[in-house]
Amino acid sequence: MQPKFKKSYKFAINTSLYITIYVTLLTSVFLYTFYSFNIRYVLLLAFSTYIFSFIVTQFRVERFIYKRVKKIYDDLTLLESTSITKGTITTDMKTLTEEIDKFARDKKIEIESLKVREQYRKEFLGNVSHELKTPLFTVQGYILTLLDGAMEDKNLREKYLERASKGVERLGYIVKDLDMITKLEVGDLSLNTEVFNIVELVKSVFDMLEMKASKKRITLTFDADYFTPVLVKADKERIQQVLANLIVNSIKYGREKGTTEVSIENLIKNKVIVRVTDNGEGIEKKDLSRIFERFYRVDKSGSRKEGGSGLGLSIVKHIIEAHREKIYVESEFGVGSEFSFTLEKAK
Repeated sequence: MQPKFKKSYKFAINTSLYITIYVTLLTSVFLYTFYSFNIRYVLLLAFSTYIFSFIVTQFRVERFIYKRVKKIYDDLTLLESTSITKGTITTDMKTLTEEIDKFARDKKIEIESLKVREQYRKEFLGNVSHELKTPLFTVQGYILTLLDGAMEDKNLREKYLERASKGVERLGYIVKDLDMITKLEVGDLSLNTEVFNIVELVKSVFDMLEMKASKKRITLTFDADYFTPVLVKADKERIQQVLANLIVNSIKYGREKGTTEVSIENLIKNKVIVRVTDNGEGIEKKDLSRIFERFYRVDKSGSRKEGGSGLGLSIVKHIIEAHREKIYVESEFGVGSEFSFTLEKAK
């Protein structure tokens, strides 16, 4: 649909006024000097001059400007989703300039956003490819070895099948976590909010990870005795996942005979803060700002030996943010780390 043309009379009015004043003053001086001065003739001259000037200025200059302005609008229509062409075409230079500036700013932001997304896409695909490649090649290698004759050796067969099974298990972790983080990022994962006792939930996570912690002789404990329930309002299953990921990390990077301690404190009237503290190897300052990124690993080799998808902390961050809460990290290399997050306190 052809955009409607919006006329602007301000330029024509002002220009006509200047011409009229000039011609009237010039004529008045001429009449006063050489002939008799009659105010009626002067006013009539002023009126006719103004009307003539207005018509010439408005329609001639307007036509001149309109052709060029319309060319700008027509050029902009070649771009998709151009909001500037949805309104009326105007010959008001101030309005047009503002519209063009806004359009340019919006397009610049859009281009920058596309560049960031493209860079993220490249990094994400590279990371996924790298993470999937390692366990896939591991599984493939063991299976090919078995097919080449190692299957006849019972001990070797069992050992290689167990290792292949661990590789498949790691693939499962990666695919499951990728599915989870995708749903979290697009907002497709609904939260089932309920009121529950966070102390009991921590205890259940301790029980679940007790065997894993005992292998490194790490003690899972509270900072104090919690005799009364601490009720919070959140998605219980997702918060259990957050606690499990944080505690698993504390075990993974914890030192032998170390401690993982959980504390629950009142932050403000309607908030509690849950802290997971360990005395493990800690995180260097250069890594602190990136630990919540997908596939980012502080220890590029050790963490792979422990398994996992490399998406745990990224998922933790997304779950907490989906609850509209905050997550924090403090760490000193060689001393230990503390991850903490807030939750809404049940009334």
